[in-house]
Amino acid sequence: MKDLVEYRAEILKSLAQPTRLKIIDFLRDGERCVCEIFPAISEEQSNTSRHLNMMLSAGVLSRRKEGLKIYYAINHPEILEVMDIVTRIVKQDISRRHKLLKT
Repeated sequence: MKDLVEYRAEILKSLAQPTRLKIIDFLRDGERCVCEIFPAISEEQSNTSRHLNMMLSAGVLSRRKEGLKIYYAINHPEILEVMDIVTRIVKQDISRRHKLLKT
């Protein structure tokens, strides 16, 4: 059985890839069909589906089927808070490096 550290690592690993971050950003406003996701992030459908399935298995996303369409949504809104914190850290780091280069 997995322990807490392994579950945390699995969630973070499922986010640590550019295509997956694009998917999270696209799902920020709510549930979307796969048919909308892959064109919006400029990726192939098969590649997008692979990333969606990885995030689904990690518990980051939820999925539902309606007729022939499959919809994905962010399973925990806290994921967006994590992404916002990471964005703030990156912006602060860029600003700090920019100031160092000016001196």
